[in-house]
Amino acid sequence: MRNVEKTPEQIHYNMSRIKCKNTGIEVSLRKELWSRGLRYQKNVKDIEGKPDIVFRGKKVAVFCDSEFWHGYDWENRKNCIKKNREFWIEKINNNIIRDDKVNEILGEQGWTVMRFWGKEIQKNLKNCADQIERAVRK
Repeated sequence: MRNVEKTPEQIHYNMSRIKCKNTGIEVSLRKELWSRGLRYQKNVKDIEGKPDIVFRGKKVAVFCDSEFWHGYDWENRKNCIKKNREFWIEKINNNIIRDDKVNEILGEQGWTVMRFWGKEIQKNLKNCADQIERAVRK
């Protein structure tokens, strides 16, 4: 099988199909929390950063961050970007800055902000849910 280069249009189409809500990592974490009797709201628009999972009464906001979009190990990984480098590096850098600002704003408003990497949720689902449960039940 030969490696065929994708056209910019194909790449754009593929990237536009990436979901920002109800991703696999979000759904698996929400199912685990629900099975523990924890009730939440999802993708709350009126809270800074639109957290993926919100426990409004306890002021706990949970974000499920994918590694690419949120810059996991960014100093090393940005060197792997081969196409449209300028655009993607600026985009991910801005996402990292925005995430930090959201954390700061929510913290100032008295929220407990919890962020989990996608791989962390996939490999240690119960541990992630344990951390959230402790924060909610405290």
